[in-house]
Amino acid sequence: MTERLEPYRVEAYNTAKLSENKMHDDSVALKYGFRGGLVPGVDVLAYMIHVPVAKWGRTFLERGLIEARFVKPVYDGEAVLVQAEECSDGLALTVERGEPKATGRASLADTAPAFSLADYPDTAPVVTRTPIDAESYRLGKWLGTAPRSWQGEAGAEYRAEVREADPIYAREGLVHPGVLQRIMNRVLMENALLGPWIHIGSRMQLLSAVADTDELTARARVTGNYEKKSHLFVELDALIVANGRTPIAHCQHTAIYQPRAQAA
Repeated sequence: MTERLEPYRVEAYNTAKLSENKMHDDSVALKYGFRGGLVPGVDVLAYMIHVPVAKWGRTFLERGLIEARFVKPVYDGEAVLVQAEECSDGLALTVERGEPKATGRASLADTAPAFSLADYPDTAPVVTRTPIDAESYRLGKWLGTAPRSWQGEAGAEYRAEVREADPIYAREGLVHPGVLQRIMNRVLMENALLGPWIHIGSRMQLLSAVADTDELTARARVTGNYEKKSHLFVELDALIVANGRTPIAHCQHTAIYQPRAQAA
């Protein structure tokens, strides 16, 4: 028998209105058939993370798995509900506002799986970004990000942006896992000049709780680059690494890096 947990209510906030990804800008998003700028998918996933952390606490931050698919846009100021239902392998998750906006699941491994740094070579981002072309996300290409930490005010600002009030992060000096999803977006943004683009799904296996003093980078390989319904998609497989030596998350990330143009 499944059990539905208490819903988690969030007032969505578009943290990326001034981002270089203009899909978060109202006027540009309208041209792609949306009614306003999109709340970033990585932040919708951060709303979803609240529920398994509330259920499992720090243990989820050390070895939890979360998957999400963004099926409808979330707009700035919308009150959404994160619904969670216990199932045989963890939690079935949905983000709803009258209809599902995102679906996914969360679970807890008995132990965190092992990943070797040797399988994910340290790669710097490009020195000079150029407009997206066939080489930018070539199949099999390795991509990296510049190192960054989220200590002190940076971490507090992030948690405020994603409306996270769980005290575990400030109390224990930990980074919210949603930050790791922002790093995955940086893989795309730090290695090419993109037009408007859309993050559509992620899978993230946490391998260790992340201290807010840790300096984080991504080591990502392009595992998919294809056209579907006139959209151009990219898929990434990556390790997020702390301080150049400790794998802290294995991430798979899917985005439409070039959406089809809307008919005039």
